[in-house]
Amino acid sequence: MLSEDPRQSWRRFPALQQPTYPDEQALRTVVADLEQRPPLVFAGEVDKLKSQIAEAGRGEAFVLMGGDCAETFAESTADHVRLKIQTILQMAIVLTYAGGIPVVKIGRMAGQYAKPRSSDVEVRDGITLPSYRGDSVNSHEFTESARVPDPTRLLGAYTRSGTTFNLIRAFTQGGYADLREVHAWNRGFTSNPAYKKFEQLAAQIDHALRFMKACGVDFDALQYVDFYSAHEALLLEYEAALTRVDSRTNDLYNTSAHMVWIGERTRDPNGAHVELLSKVKNPIGIKIGANARPDDIFALLDKLNPNGEEGRISLITRMGAANIRERLPHLVEAVKADGRPITWLTDPMHGNTITSGGYKTRRFDTILDEVRGFFEVHREAGTVPGGIHVELTGDDVTEVIGGSEPICEADLGSRYETLVDPRLNHQQSLEMAFQVASLLNG
Repeated sequence: MLSEDPRQSWRRFPALQQPTYPDEQALRTVVADLEQRPPLVFAGEVDKLKSQIAEAGRGEAFVLMGGDCAETFAESTADHVRLKIQTILQMAIVLTYAGGIPVVKIGRMAGQYAKPRSSDVEVRDGITLPSYRGDSVNSHEFTESARVPDPTRLLGAYTRSGTTFNLIRAFTQGGYADLREVHAWNRGFTSNPAYKKFEQLAAQIDHALRFMKACGVDFDALQYVDFYSAHEALLLEYEAALTRVDSRTNDLYNTSAHMVWIGERTRDPNGAHVELLSKVKNPIGIKIGANARPDDIFALLDKLNPNGEEGRISLITRMGAANIRERLPHLVEAVKADGRPITWLTDPMHGNTITSGGYKTRRFDTILDEVRGFFEVHREAGTVPGGIHVELTGDDVTEVIGGSEPICEADLGSRYETLVDPRLNHQQSLEMAFQVASLLNG
């Protein structure tokens, strides 16, 4: 009797948040195509990221994960990708120089084309249609034909992920990320207080680099940075098709991204998402909401990291500013007592979403308050606040209320461009980096 392919064992488990495709044969054809396509990432890269996440769990580094709530096919352009990379690089410079710690840079990029939804349907003016689940499933346009799940969009997601990876590697390995170019990253953005503060920091870096050059330091290492990709492993057919056997070790790796995470809605230890990711060697993130219990976490650790490997599991808390100081401490203490290694990250975005004037938005001060609460809880417990996970864009959007040049509720409609959840714009992202750097120093 043939043994079961571990890449297919998830099919025996309940699978939530999956689209219903009207043509099953069309889906099978697309999956067969994906299974033959080259991997998007490689095992060595994945292993390197895992070791760096382990360092963050020990307090020897700090994880910065950021990018779009949901990438779109239309914005998978060189300019949009460059601006997101630039924003994350600038934030990382602030955290590294002002916070005094190495930063692990991970983009919510090159694969974040699908989103879980709270309802299977959307109703407008009495018309009910399937919900928009991201460009890898259907179209945002509110028509019956546009909202039908189309499996060929999985091929579009793969192709755009590949071109985005090419741009990421070109920008981060081709000299654009050279530490000596920090002034150029800020060019054209000097009126806002956050930009002025970054320019002052860049001048300090220049001074330090001139000193090191005078001392004969080799600058080759400053030309390149490691930049990784992560997304929610939501669409099981896609993730399984991109799960491959490493020729060196015979281990399975999800080659759609360096790191993948499981959402709050799909983290059932007896569900299909946890089953699939239990088979791969990638670092795994798990979103943890305000109602999570220690037993929930232990059950996930038993399934996803039974051997207690460092860097394997990151718990990404998304509790809301009003809850984090009350709900997080007992989880942190329980995990600390359990003893298995964890890297704690905070997602200060998802628990703080509100509606204003018909727009989903968040308040910048509330987002920062959750970050502060995250640090306070870990400092009190003697554990490590390992990183942040934020939704951001490099564009000058008006989606989050507040900031040093405040976006007011009346401003939301001027450049509200997200199709799902609101994101920090470029200047708000920099402001957050300076705030987090001060917390790292505290």
